[in-house]
Amino acid sequence: MSKLTLHIHSDDNIIVALKDLAAGQSVTVGSEFHTLVEDIPAKHKFAAQAFSIGDQIRMYGVTVGEATKDIPKGGRIHTSNIAHAAAPAAIRPSDFKWSPPDVSPWADRSFDGYHRANGEVGTANYWIVVPLVFCENRNLAVMKRAFLKQLGYDTTNPYESFVGQLIEAHKSGHDLDSLPDIADERNTTPGNRIFPNIDGIKFLAHNLGCAHTNTDAEALAGLLAGYITHPNVAGATVLSLGCQKTQIEHIKAEISKRDPNFTKPVYYFEQQKSVSEKRMLSDAIRQTFKGLVEANQIVRQPAPLSKLAIGVECGGSDGFSGISANPLLGVVSDRITALGGQIILAEFPELCGVEQDLLDRCVSSEVAQRFIDLMDAYSAAAAKVGSAFEHNPSPGNIADGLTTDAIKSCGAARKGGTGPVADVLDYPERVSRDGLTLLCTPGNDVESTTALSGAGANLILFTTGLGTPTGNPVAPTLKISSNTALANRLPDLIDFNAGPIIEGHETPESLADAFLEQIIATASGQYQPHAVQLGQDDFIPWKRGVSL
Repeated sequence: MSKLTLHIHSDDNIIVALKDLAAGQSVTVGSEFHTLVEDIPAKHKFAAQAFSIGDQIRMYGVTVGEATKDIPKGGRIHTSNIAHAAAPAAIRPSDFKWSPPDVSPWADRSFDGYHRANGEVGTANYWIVVPLVFCENRNLAVMKRAFLKQLGYDTTNPYESFVGQLIEAHKSGHDLDSLPDIADERNTTPGNRIFPNIDGIKFLAHNLGCAHTNTDAEALAGLLAGYITHPNVAGATVLSLGCQKTQIEHIKAEISKRDPNFTKPVYYFEQQKSVSEKRMLSDAIRQTFKGLVEANQIVRQPAPLSKLAIGVECGGSDGFSGISANPLLGVVSDRITALGGQIILAEFPELCGVEQDLLDRCVSSEVAQRFIDLMDAYSAAAAKVGSAFEHNPSPGNIADGLTTDAIKSCGAARKGGTGPVADVLDYPERVSRDGLTLLCTPGNDVESTTALSGAGANLILFTTGLGTPTGNPVAPTLKISSNTALANRLPDLIDFNAGPIIEGHETPESLADAFLEQIIATASGQYQPHAVQLGQDDFIPWKRGVSL
């Protein structure tokens, strides 16, 4: 890798700037000499040849755009002179053969997890409280306030004490700006908990459950059932109003669909059948406490790495995400696949442009056909409301070098590795096959991570180039930065730095050893990701429609 530039694929006709390059500067890429005709910011691309209007732009070896203006060699590639374009894709005979990586150093490794009756293994042990409808969100909040501090899961909120300091400074007439910034994070260590074998109680507030379509009601029931049956969940308390569209029997049916021999404790409470709100909440709190006593008896035990089900995600992406952090995840994904584990790659709007590669890797024509059908249906739904996959890149993505959706997608897809596509799922289905699974979700970070966990991911690996506070209530979420500057600037968000890949000190393969060790430590409860420490319990069900 050059210290200044990167030519990703021999067929590419644009080149990535790894550092800020100035107009008039000359760089050598391979055996070719390029003089830049304008400033090229780091993470952005410049033309390796002269382009005329209509010429195809190639990166990662595939079409990622089309020139909308004449572009000189050495000119900057940006939204002002190219537009999204991608090659058509179709099911075709494929000679794809995968060569799995050597995983012998990891073959006998294990993590310490929570073994469930159905054979799955959790990387954490949570109790969840689930409303079937938004009308129960207040009751959910009442239970949350009643439980968390008393049981040691929210012992010290530094922001509360900070407000107290502001009040005292105001009363005494002192300068409010003179108070020091908050330094301490929440103290939620196991030593302060009443139930040391329970990682937390999570309250999944949402705005659905009634006054929507049958499809949305079914999807919500499936998603909530995915969380109740999740390997990181020991049991659940379900709050129902009674008259809403998503009913208790719908949840029970979806649970049975995912786990026919389901044995975890689940307690259902319906407010309209209770004599009072106070009585229902008292009963729900008492029964939940009993469930916590039972769940606390479960302890961590060794499990093979084949029991890992990992969801891969990217958000707040930049021009380095697709050449550092995402390829690093791809190496780890291939290792987990080779070890017999599960990898879940979502965000279908961010697979636009790499469909052919994924189709060629599908294990059967049926799997490939489902991928095409879901992509086409999603694209058509977007078009119906005047949108398209090409609108997916955010202003922040574009400003940091992800000019078209295809450029973003080609980098994003690398998270899933190079292995066969074993299955394709629609939201909110549950993963059931080992290897790489594609899950239909939006690119919206929280809707996607919510779906990944609902599909059974017991860990989420989340890459970012700009920084994001996103986490998940039940799946520990590790944040991987694409660049060292971000890791240094936001150390309270980032767990692992892939920046040395950009700097030329490491490769995705060489850095994967250390990252896999961190994954094992996280799965064993020995390392707590920053998203968990900060209580970043983001949960947004996808209201089926168009969300890119």
